[in-house]
Amino acid sequence: MNLELKKELPIIGIVLTPFVYLATIWDSLPQRVPIHWNYKGEIDNWGDKLSLILILFLLPVLMYVLMTFIPKIDPKKRISLMGGKFYQLKFFLVLFMSLVALLILYTTKERSVNNPNLVFALLGVLLMIFGNYFKVIQPNYFIGIRTPWTLENSEVWKATHAFAGKIWLIGGFILLLGGLVLNNSFRNVFVFIILISALIPIVYSFIKFKQIQKRDHQSN
Repeated sequence: MNLELKKELPIIGIVLTPFVYLATIWDSLPQRVPIHWNYKGEIDNWGDKLSLILILFLLPVLMYVLMTFIPKIDPKKRISLMGGKFYQLKFFLVLFMSLVALLILYTTKERSVNNPNLVFALLGVLLMIFGNYFKVIQPNYFIGIRTPWTLENSEVWKATHAFAGKIWLIGGFILLLGGLVLNNSFRNVFVFIILISALIPIVYSFIKFKQIQKRDHQSN
C-alpha cells in the first residue's frame, strides 16, 4: 500500500460511514421518506428512499472528490503549498459533510427533527473550520474569499483572510452556542451572522486594496 493511499484511508472511511448507516436502516424505511424540512422542523418534501443514496453522493462523496482534485487542477499550484494544512482542511470538511449526511438519515428514519437549531450549530462548526484555516490558504481560484481585489493582490488576499478568519471564528462560535441552547427565534440571529460574515470581508478587501493602491502611488 503506497503512502498516499494509506493517508487517504481515514477520510475514505469517513465518507463510507453514512452509506454503512443507511444500509443498516434501509429495510426499516418506507418507500417514500421525508427528504426536506423547513426552518420550523416540519416536513415539506417527500421522495423515494433511493433519493437518500443521491444525498450521500452530493455531500461527503462530492466534497471528497472536490478536495482531492482541486489541488491537481489549480493553475497556480498554490493550494499544494498548504501541505499538511490542506489535508487537515479536507479531513474536517469531509467529516462535516458526513455528519450532515448522518443527521439527515437519522431525521429521515425518525421522521422528525428534534432540534431544528442543530443545523445552525453545524453551520457554526463549518464557519469555525474555515475561519481557522483562512490564514494559511494561499491565493487560488477555488477556496477562500475570492473577490476581484484579493485575486488581484496577494497582500490583500493575506490581510483579508487573516481578518475574515477572526470574524468567521467568532460568528461560528455564536452560531454553535446559539444553535445548542437557544429556541427557534435564533434563526433571525443566524441570518444576520451569515450576512455579516459574508459581507464584511468583501468590504474589507476593497478598502484594503484601495489603501495599498494609495500607498504604492505615494511611494512612487
